[in-house]
Amino acid sequence: MSGARTFTADFGLNTLLLDERRSVIRANLTDKLRSPAGGAALGFLVTAVDIVTSDPALVAGGGDWTATQDLSLHAVTAPKDGPLFVDANLVRVGKKTVVVSADVYDGHGREDLAGFAREIDGGAAGKPCGPTLAARGLVTFARLPRHAASHADLYTPGQWVGKVRGHPEREIDGDIYERLDLRVVDAAAGVLELDRSLFVLNQIGTIQGGAQALLAEAAAHAMRPGLVATDMLVRYLSQVRSGPARSYGTVVRDATDHSVIDIRLVDAGDDERVLALMTVTLQRP
Repeated sequence: MSGARTFTADFGLNTLLLDERRSVIRANLTDKLRSPAGGAALGFLVTAVDIVTSDPALVAGGGDWTATQDLSLHAVTAPKDGPLFVDANLVRVGKKTVVVSADVYDGHGREDLAGFAREIDGGAAGKPCGPTLAARGLVTFARLPRHAASHADLYTPGQWVGKVRGHPEREIDGDIYERLDLRVVDAAAGVLELDRSLFVLNQIGTIQGGAQALLAEAAAHAMRPGLVATDMLVRYLSQVRSGPARSYGTVVRDATDHSVIDIRLVDAGDDERVLALMTVTLQRP
């Protein structure tokens, strides 16, 4: 998959595994990756969190592969400047799951990963000219046999400690939503579709969790135009075998300043088997 054209190819991702329990990632914040309100798109943040938390999870897995099971991300403030940094820390290692926390920051022009980590450790977050906390998240990974993932032997995070790794970067057409070629079937009901293509597949052959989050975010935006998604809770239940992935939305709450929408993702080509259950909170910009 190295060098492949994927929907994350223009994120400008660089990661640094500081030690076996902690990893940080830097990502671009270009106009293509912004929400309608001008901040970082929620699905973009979820994607970066999903990627960086997998490094300490894989190390902790002791040879197992890991797959995202649950993910939550709650906004503190909308990152505007960039680049984005995510600080991922191992929380718990169990026999069947691994839990990793994630703090998302607006770097306000910073570039150096190790320098960012030192600033955070020194208490610079929130101080004048320091990184700004933008969101907090928690990710639970299921432990799987390593043979469940293709090219698993290329992923040896235990050997990456102290090394900055750049991910192949290419120019991608369209903004963070357009690039996925989502099909709107029924905007009012939040019914959108996303094909199972190489552009969005992960190592175990299903649609990448971040792409599924973007589908859910787009569905919520379609149901409540004018509001912007800020928080997401995701429970991944099964893999996309056939596709397309299809979303269905249900309004949980409409208030004067926000809405809460449940999104159910199904595999439309596999008897609408449930893929994920998501809750999206949207606010007025």
